[in-house]
Amino acid sequence: MKKVFALLLALVMVFALAACGGEKKADDIFAKSEGVMTFEEYMAAEEGAEVTVEAFVQGHQSWWDNKITVYAQDKDGGYFFYDMACSEEDAAKLVPGTKIKVSGIKAVWSGEIEITDATFEFEEGSYVAPATDINKLLGTEDLAKHMNEFVSVTGGVIADKGEGAAFYYNWDNSGEDGNCDLYFDVTVEGETYTFVVRRYLTAPGSEVYEAVKNLKVGDTVDIEGFLYWYEGPQPHISSITVK
Repeated sequence: MKKVFALLLALVMVFALAACGGEKKADDIFAKSEGVMTFEEYMAAEEGAEVTVEAFVQGHQSWWDNKITVYAQDKDGGYFFYDMACSEEDAAKLVPGTKIKVSGIKAVWSGEIEITDATFEFEEGSYVAPATDINKLLGTEDLAKHMNEFVSVTGGVIADKGEGAAFYYNWDNSGEDGNCDLYFDVTVEGETYTFVVRRYLTAPGSEVYEAVKNLKVGDTVDIEGFLYWYEGPQPHISSITVK
């Protein structure tokens, strides 16, 4: 009887250790490799410094000329890898959730914090970030802490860009359908902000691009996208729903 009890106890311990091991492995996807900066260390680095980070792809712009621009996150914050060196074959593998290690130069352009001259390598692990609700953060200093994250805005109202227009082709309405970004303004809790349909992220003809072309001043919308920064918040959107 004692032998049977001892065997059962041993089996329980084996399963318990296996379960703990599984939990540790799940947590390890966010652990930083040797020589890799934490998000806090990256943000504290000087402009122009050489940096190495690990993050998970959340989206990317179209590949061209062996380069790709990527929106990424870890559990602590967002990253923007601008014109990262990438083969066309590897670009096809950069699906949302993919973990990569990126080395390059920390840069700041019109307020946007990014990594330029970057190279990368694939790593094990996968993580897709939930959208951060920024309704209450708009207009506050805390909003910048979420730069480059995947975010959402709910219940915004489409504002007049001028003469009743709900959107512009380019920031100054100088473009034409199909070959430029779309700019539109959204009022949230009394303040108005500019959002962008980036044609290299959501191309002309895509559901998002066409949805914004059909907006009307006064429409109420829910939006998701990446919190890009240009002299202030200017999200690159990935979805929009008219309520």
